[in-house]
Amino acid sequence: MRLAAIDCGTNTIRLLIGDYELTDQGIIINELERSGEIVRLGVGVDRTGRLNEEAIERTLDFTRACAERFEHYGVQQARFVATSASRDAANRDVFVNGVWAILGFEPEVISGEEEAALAFLGSKVGSNVDMTHPRLVVDLGGGSTEFSLGTQYPDAYISTNMGSGRVTERFLSEGVTPASEAAAREFVRSMLDTAAEQVDFSAAHSLVGLAGTITAVTAHALGLEYFDSQKIGGAQVPVEDMRRSCDAIIHATPEQLEQWEFIAPGRRSVIAAGALICDEMVARVAADTANTDHPVRHINVSLHDILDGIALSQL
Repeated sequence: MRLAAIDCGTNTIRLLIGDYELTDQGIIINELERSGEIVRLGVGVDRTGRLNEEAIERTLDFTRACAERFEHYGVQQARFVATSASRDAANRDVFVNGVWAILGFEPEVISGEEEAALAFLGSKVGSNVDMTHPRLVVDLGGGSTEFSLGTQYPDAYISTNMGSGRVTERFLSEGVTPASEAAAREFVRSMLDTAAEQVDFSAAHSLVGLAGTITAVTAHALGLEYFDSQKIGGAQVPVEDMRRSCDAIIHATPEQLEQWEFIAPGRRSVIAAGALICDEMVARVAADTANTDHPVRHINVSLHDILDGIALSQL
């Protein structure tokens, strides 16, 4: 079946089109197109509680392009999922109605828990991570970060209201200073404490990281000059290397950020907050598993995430 999936997050909107076939041996996937754009739909939502009109229009422009791709490929079934920014916005009906007018069906504004479950499902695509023991999947987004723990399926999951955009707006909108960094770290640690009450980090035998912040930090840790999906997808990065790269990105000057081509221009304004969340997250998971017989010493990076989960959920 030819399926399409659209993931509309706080920072980005992305499209996946492919042929999916269920067989006795598993799922055969032939990916036809994967694209996306940074539209910053969630800009200002944490402060105002509303979606910005210009951000809505940027998102609808990409949705119109998706409609054209649906027709081009002869898509048989599609699912449009909207996450953190849309959940939190008082005027989300304007966005929902706009999508319906273009595609003929409504986007689903899903819960944080379903977002976590879909991210876990998508992370299984092409994974080289051991699935016989619990793995912790972390989807670090713009408005929220999801944690899910399980083997083949998540046994526990939670969505937390911390993301690169949200932390930027609350703490780092004027830049990174010792005071603002300390306040941001205190907030992130409190969110990790909340997550750990629902998802037992110490039970994780492996850590899987998803989404743009983590892939950008990975590119830095690997010493890449630009975003190379062949090297980033499936990479296993030691915790120490990941934390060093997080620190470099958090304290980078605007000129340095411009020189790093692996960070998309639309992500530069929120990457420091994203790297700070990533740093605290990998440090916490490493610490919580340190005294077990399965210490987590590296992060497994996947380019397959909630977008793939949205596609697979239609089978």
